[in-house]
Amino acid sequence: MPQIGPVTLPEFPLLLAPMEDVSDPPFRTLCKEQGADLMYTEFISSEGLIRDAAKSTIKLDIYEKERPIGIQIFGAEMDSMLQAIDIVTATGPDIIDINFGCPVKKVVCKNAGAGILRDIPLMVKLTEAMVRRTHLPVTVKTRLGWDSESIRIVEVAERLQDVGIQAISIHGRTRVQMYKGEADWGPIAEVKNNPRMHIPVFGNGDVDTPEAAMRMRDRYGLDGAMIGRASIGYPWFFREVKHYFKTGEHLPPPSMADRVDAARRHLQMAIAWKGETLGVLETRRHYSNYFKGIPNFKPFRARMVTSDDAAEVFTAFEEALEAFSDHVFA
Repeated sequence: MPQIGPVTLPEFPLLLAPMEDVSDPPFRTLCKEQGADLMYTEFISSEGLIRDAAKSTIKLDIYEKERPIGIQIFGAEMDSMLQAIDIVTATGPDIIDINFGCPVKKVVCKNAGAGILRDIPLMVKLTEAMVRRTHLPVTVKTRLGWDSESIRIVEVAERLQDVGIQAISIHGRTRVQMYKGEADWGPIAEVKNNPRMHIPVFGNGDVDTPEAAMRMRDRYGLDGAMIGRASIGYPWFFREVKHYFKTGEHLPPPSMADRVDAARRHLQMAIAWKGETLGVLETRRHYSNYFKGIPNFKPFRARMVTSDDAAEVFTAFEEALEAFSDHVFA
């Protein structure tokens, strides 16, 4: 079973990926209930933390029911990252994760996220300093490389392990690919099969069906799967993968009542956590997936994603349930 410091995970754990404006406490709660074994927060800017920026500090909120949980931070300036890791350590997560994989331009242009893949010595130096700075286990999430001509992930993973990280999650694309094309898990398997590697190696990218998760486990031999986009608006994905592993069969998809209940609870928790304005706004991205595949659903979805009034959104949920209670999901 994978071990990250004092955290023992089940065989082939399912990890919830750190996703900006997605992996917040309300969504993490739903994923935990559906079987996520380890979750990470949204990525948090080191510069934002040391400035005490509200948008960054609120992301430090974690709850006992979520454990084990990791807080993920990003940045490329040594002093800022060290100050940030002090702040995060004091918050008391189980794990601290460093984001060396975000491909978004506004992050990369500061040499952070996947931008640091153009400067491997800095990546290693920064990681070593952060490992030494905290008593908590440090993990890393990264990509295969900057582009197809600079894939050195076996070497990079080994060097990061040598300076003390205790697990690595690797997205099977380069930064240049962004999210285009298919994820290549072959180089991730090369990391896992490196005889010098002894820390858990988790795969990420295109784990969007139970069959894909099983291939990652059985064909590629990885230690676990990090789930990202497949879980947005669909926290049941974790439960479905685990059921498939046990039985080789697919669970029936959640019913309309299940979906409305999840959407309702999601919005309630978001409002309780951030207030009505932000709670309503930041939950919208999930509704398309909660109610995906329902014919003639567009008018209900439009109300859910355009109304600024929570009461109106809750009413749309209830009216949708009444209108489509008999819908059979494929």
